[in-house]
Amino acid sequence: MTLRVHPARSVRAGLAALLLAMGSLTAVATTTGTAHADTQICDAYGTTTIQGSYVVQNNRWGTSEAQCINVTGTGFRVTQANGSVATDGPPKSYPSVFNGCHYTKCSPGTALPKQISAIGSAPSSVSYSFVDNAVFDAAYDIWLDPQPKKDGVNRTEIMIWLNHVGPVQPVGSQSGTATVGGRSWAVWTGNNGGNDVVSYVAPSAMSGYSFDVKAFVNDTISRGKAQSSWYLTSVQAGFEPWQNGAGLAVNSFSSTVN
Repeated sequence: MTLRVHPARSVRAGLAALLLAMGSLTAVATTTGTAHADTQICDAYGTTTIQGSYVVQNNRWGTSEAQCINVTGTGFRVTQANGSVATDGPPKSYPSVFNGCHYTKCSPGTALPKQISAIGSAPSSVSYSFVDNAVFDAAYDIWLDPQPKKDGVNRTEIMIWLNHVGPVQPVGSQSGTATVGGRSWAVWTGNNGGNDVVSYVAPSAMSGYSFDVKAFVNDTISRGKAQSSWYLTSVQAGFEPWQNGAGLAVNSFSSTVN
């Protein structure tokens, strides 16, 4: 069984530092603003905001090949995803939409970071469109840390794999099963060298899901991978492509914290 190393976000920081040293910081320039009509983003770490509430990020960190996303008023579609990487290593990117704070960028008006013990519920929903000619997973990324961090890698990462195509698997190994959020999941646990990862893998493809993020956070706490005194810093949904990926889309996304 091969180990799939999930993208430690420290990779992005190291890449940016290297490019800065080379005088080429423009290679990771960030596009900012609000997507009123369709907005095309091809910058590696380019972003925009939608619905006055969420950040959409291209987040191409694992390859030098081109990737572009078309951002709509409710989500995004990958329009270009060149190249491929080995399926027993990390993916090419994580184009995604998020509520919260991720690498110094916070979504407008977000309630995150928020101490877990102070959260009553954290409802979220997503709707996906898939393609047949790509190797990818469609997953949530939920980040937890002992501190209310707005920058850098968090201590624990929760992934919820709603679909995956091709010979890819989560970080670590399967440690059991669980019923969370009204569904059954295979649970994988491991560490990618930068943070602990708990992954919940759906037994069959799901093109949409509405659920309470707090339920997965509570299950992660029960596994000793977080504590109620920690903070929920961001809720993200998107794709991790290894091969191709054009046509993958998040049609809609919502995330709130009560």
